[in-house]
Amino acid sequence: MQNDQEKKSGLGLLSHIWTEWISTFVILVLLLMTLVIGTGEMIHGQLLRMGESLYGDPDTGMQYSFLRAEPEKPTCDRNPNIDAQVQEQMKINAADEFASMFGVASEADVRTSLLAAQQQCDEKYQFYDKAMKHIEANPSIRTYRQIETSFFGIFKFGTENRALFLVIMVVFAAISATLKAHHIGLRSPATKTDFRVYNIAMLLGNALLTSSVISQYKSVLNSGVPITPEMTVIYWLWMILFAVLTLISLFQLIKPPTPTREGGNVGLAFLSVPLYAYMAIITGVAFTFFMDYPMGQGIYLGQLVEFSNIFLNLALFIWAGMLLKQTRIVDLFLNILRPWNLAPETLTWLILIAAALPTAYTGASGIFVIAAGAIIYKEVWNAGGRRQFALAATALSGSMGVVLRPCLLIVVVASLNKEVTTDLLYKYGMYTFLLTSTLFLIIALIFAEQKFRIAPPKIALPKSLRAFVPVSPYIVIFVLIWLFYKHALSTDLNEFTAPVMMPVILLMMVLFDKLRKEPAPLAPVGHWDSTLNSYTLPADGTQPAPRINPEDDPRKPERNISFGKALHASTSETVGHIGALVILMALSVSVGGFLEQIHIMEAFPQDINNIVVVITLIVFLMIFVGMIMDPFGAVILITATVAPVAYQYGIDPIHFWMIALIGFELGYVTPPVALNHLLARQAIGDAEVAEADAEVRHLSFYYRYERWILPLLVMVPAILIIAYVPYYFKMFGWYS
Repeated sequence: MQNDQEKKSGLGLLSHIWTEWISTFVILVLLLMTLVIGTGEMIHGQLLRMGESLYGDPDTGMQYSFLRAEPEKPTCDRNPNIDAQVQEQMKINAADEFASMFGVASEADVRTSLLAAQQQCDEKYQFYDKAMKHIEANPSIRTYRQIETSFFGIFKFGTENRALFLVIMVVFAAISATLKAHHIGLRSPATKTDFRVYNIAMLLGNALLTSSVISQYKSVLNSGVPITPEMTVIYWLWMILFAVLTLISLFQLIKPPTPTREGGNVGLAFLSVPLYAYMAIITGVAFTFFMDYPMGQGIYLGQLVEFSNIFLNLALFIWAGMLLKQTRIVDLFLNILRPWNLAPETLTWLILIAAALPTAYTGASGIFVIAAGAIIYKEVWNAGGRRQFALAATALSGSMGVVLRPCLLIVVVASLNKEVTTDLLYKYGMYTFLLTSTLFLIIALIFAEQKFRIAPPKIALPKSLRAFVPVSPYIVIFVLIWLFYKHALSTDLNEFTAPVMMPVILLMMVLFDKLRKEPAPLAPVGHWDSTLNSYTLPADGTQPAPRINPEDDPRKPERNISFGKALHASTSETVGHIGALVILMALSVSVGGFLEQIHIMEAFPQDINNIVVVITLIVFLMIFVGMIMDPFGAVILITATVAPVAYQYGIDPIHFWMIALIGFELGYVTPPVALNHLLARQAIGDAEVAEADAEVRHLSFYYRYERWILPLLVMVPAILIIAYVPYYFKMFGWYS
């Protein structure tokens, strides 16, 4: 980590300018362009409908679609001399040396043909005259047409270059994530040893990636297959990206950042290495030195290009999540629950249920954990929950909603697997959500010190109703924008339109906050009651007064930032998360490709007669994949390898994907990687996690490791029920 002095000169200043301004500006432009592309089809469809309504004439049969280009005057002869043309054609036919072989058309046939051609010519003139008359009667049509076709040109350009936009976005974001050491790892580097091991691994991983993409480019050039200009640019962008990341890693190895802690050892230092660096080293060494396939990593990076639309939607969802952090929605919603002084376990259950919806609407589990994890953690802790319990709840907050509409992960599954549909996956996903949320409440209450606690309704209800008032404007904003899309653009909010609509909705909410000069939502340690404009104590007075950090006080003037600063802050965070998450996904696909290349599924027994054994193997495999890969890369791998085998054994595709999705989520909370825990730590901070560990060192095994154990106690029974109960229901004929 660089200190403030380092940021004022040298590479520190350059790094600061790049990460905070250049990459933020470029990616903001690309995100806005992606929004334009996403809404372009909706708007263009409305422009065509409006053009038809304004300029179409059903009585004369003139449609706006006929007038989108200036009519061209026909060049044919409208009044030809048919007799002369017939005689001319007969002479030509007679002189044809092949006429005797194929026969000569009669004079009547020639005349008929020429008369038909004259009629077609006359119809062209009639249409031209009618179109010009219509345009002259509606002179504004040319202006409208210019607007409509210009917009279509922009939209078409964006649609045709989605892949290029994505790769440019990844280039800028990955460089920023590397400069800020923002890549996802088991722990952040802190000591001199940490930084040395971290930078050696980054240097090796990025060098292997650079070599692979160069090898791939040379292979394509030598293949003789023509390369489109767009793909040439993409190849060069990949080579530039990993070459720059290699140089940055080399520089940081020679001149490492200032350590934030003394000491350190090599064993712990290896935990600081980013997951993507491990993946790059493993796949790079395997492809290059053991498989003689040096272009392997570069080829699998092409999955990002192939699924560019999905990854651009993911970028929009990340942006929506970071915009959510700039609003006070989560904090204001919690004000509705706070007056009831619920027991931590009950409050956490309600929070997790409420968090499922924004999890679904922000695309994937990790994004919501990053966006709202700190607030959820503080809220559970302030309610009297153990810090370890609060950490467990934060990690789980992003796992409940991944099976609900309109989560992007379900869309990816359905797009890659024709055996399932989004409607069916969302339908059974709702049952999965109800199961996991209920299991959490049961398990949490078993270990609760105080099973139930609630404030008197006569005290809590008025405060709760009063707290609902500040939330209502956000609901109105959501409804108004939804109605605008529904009626003005004929587009409803669903799994396909959510990536475009959610950033727009969140932008309007952030603007609403800043116009009202609402404070930036730094999660306060105390309970800030916006209805009373003060910190409040629990209704029954059983808890001590909250510890108030002056920096967190919403009344502090520095907390009131402008819309521009809020947009900058959210986009700057988005840059880091795009760089960390997308590059991790890219290498996850590479890992998947490696597993596919070594034919790992050939080790799967092909002659198992007991389907329960098959389901058991699939369960363990899904958990393992979830432990080492991100969800999108895992879906791509499983679709190509495991899914066909499962279908062959007679496992219903919907049942299989419910097992897969819940298995992934179990993997994301299972050590040693536990991606959701890593993201929770990233949102909450290393210092807070260290305090949580320190305060339970004298307690029993469960409480020392509660943040790891509690999610497992919820998700393990869930996957067992989801995996086996539907099979036995089907076996005994309880459902078809």
